Amino acid sequence: MKFVDEAYIRVEAGDGGNGCVSFRREKYIPKGGPNGGDGGDGGSVYLLADNNLNTLVDLRDQRIHRAERGQNGMGRDMTGRSGQDLVIQVPVGTRVFERDTGELIGELLTSGERLLVAQGGFHGIGNARFKSSVNRTPRQSTPGTPGERRDLQLELILLADVGLVGFPNAGKSSLIRQVSSARPRVADYPFTTLHPNLGVVRLGRERSFVIADIPGLIEGAAEGAGLGTRFLKHLARTRLLLHLVDVAPLGDHADPYDEIRKVEAEMRAFGGELIDKTRWLVLNKVDLLDEEAFAARRAALLERLDWQGPVYAVCALSGKGCERLMQDLMNHLEQLRAAEAGSASTTSAHEDDAPEDDWHPLD
Repeated sequence: MKFVDEAYIRVEAGDGGNGCVSFRREKYIPKGGPNGGDGGDGGSVYLLADNNLNTLVDLRDQRIHRAERGQNGMGRDMTGRSGQDLVIQVPVGTRVFERDTGELIGELLTSGERLLVAQGGFHGIGNARFKSSVNRTPRQSTPGTPGERRDLQLELILLADVGLVGFPNAGKSSLIRQVSSARPRVADYPFTTLHPNLGVVRLGRERSFVIADIPGLIEGAAEGAGLGTRFLKHLARTRLLLHLVDVAPLGDHADPYDEIRKVEAEMRAFGGELIDKTRWLVLNKVDLLDEEAFAARRAALLERLDWQGPVYAVCALSGKGCERLMQDLMNHLEQLRAAEAGSASTTSAHEDDAPEDDWHPLD
């Protein structure tokens, strides 16, 4: 199925039914009085988060969604039937914006959560409600109010614990294939990944986390080069970023240091707090260098970067070094989850909880 993370729709709630003007007319009952009933309320439009959906593609085919109108009131004091609410199912992680103003209406972050996006109209009042001691034959009623009409922009933000960033061909897709059941396309040319991929890393019973792979960034992405920064929003809710770097790039002009700085610049240009997220450096394709050459290149790179965070060496293709990385990620995430739950055994959920630089030569 095609991955679609944006959709534009129009929602129209149902109008309220009109009140009725009617008088009781029965044989042998003179001056029966008013008996016009109220109208029914118009149906509202809701969005419902559904775990079984992972794309907004269905909303591309149907752009206008209308709830049912309320039925008009009737004689004999009969109230009109209320319009049925319309429920639109969307993936978990959907954000809803007012298209004209850009205002955030709400987010759907858990399965089963509902969000009201268009309120149905209020019912009209029948003439029976206007009866009084001084107005025994009221001929007035009120119409139902119109339901809300809104143009919405829906954005799907993938919910993942860990996000992968890096230049094209850094090995992000190979890593997610190695550590999860996700099977993104892998090839020896840039931009093999054209849309985000999610994988679940399982390290034991009730020990798992979700990892997200987005298309690679290049210089100028913020201005639209390559695939631009369109998919960077999927890293907005991640707890931690893995910055993958090819330490043995092909070509004389390829420099891991320059690639890291360019990716950082694009993350900074994207805005928000993305550049401030906890980030671990992962040096990939170390199997292409002997141990001595890799150690020298690693030391020089960290010195130029003045890198203070954790550093890992892996070969995503063969899996060497990946298990240790995943175990440390799981431990770190468990500490964060425990801290958020108010666990007394966890004293801090800040970046200091991340393991120190813990590089080991590969076997």
